[in-house]
Amino acid sequence: MITKRILALAAIALAALGFTHAAQAGPRLDKIMESKVLRVGTPGDYRPFAIKTDAGFAGHDIDVIEAMAKELGVKVEYVQTSWPNLMKDIQSDKFDVAVGGITRNVTRIRQVAMLPGYAPFGKVALVRAADKAKFAKPEDLNQPTVRVIKNPGGTNEAYVLANLKAAQVSTHEKNAEIPGLIAEGKGDAMITETYEALHYSKADPRLYAAYLDAPLTPTNWLGFMLPADDADYTRVMGFTWDLLDKRGTLKQAADKWLK
Repeated sequence: MITKRILALAAIALAALGFTHAAQAGPRLDKIMESKVLRVGTPGDYRPFAIKTDAGFAGHDIDVIEAMAKELGVKVEYVQTSWPNLMKDIQSDKFDVAVGGITRNVTRIRQVAMLPGYAPFGKVALVRAADKAKFAKPEDLNQPTVRVIKNPGGTNEAYVLANLKAAQVSTHEKNAEIPGLIAEGKGDAMITETYEALHYSKADPRLYAAYLDAPLTPTNWLGFMLPADDADYTRVMGFTWDLLDKRGTLKQAADKWLK
């Protein structure tokens, strides 16, 4: 009888502790709200989503994360990262959210959380306008005479390594410099996404966005990455994203940067 009473009291105590824990915010969310700082990691080299300039960071993702931070009542602190180190850095707690044109895929979603997809795209190629007739079919890229320049660490590199094994492939660390190298004739093609190719082809008449009408890959979406260590934080960030979507803030950012 006494044993049953002890077990019952223990069960009540555990239930009370569980209720108390459920009523509290998670540790990451608590830290952000107490410090009033949201640490945002970005490579800052991918127009038009996030690019580092002398004045700071600019782009579609920058406008959106600033709007999210304002809604949360916190300020943004930017943390420079790179595509090769993006996953390692977010898992090492160097920042609370990663932005900058990050593709949603199974590999990433297995390790982190991601906000809803935006900016549907396919892989395309940025080539010289004078050479556009040479790149009518996807297999035209995978030729021994074609010089492909890739940036390390992202899904564009993964595409190049998997599909352009016959081409001459070189690596350039700074993604934002590769379009200029293509325009100058130091390479023939850069694999990228729809929006980046459109941006550079509009900005520089020497460049041409190939395969826009028939992308090299099925449609995918970009997304902000979150550490998968605090369900409350993920829930609040998802709510904030949805709120900005319903208010039209996300559309305004898309109209400004992605048209």
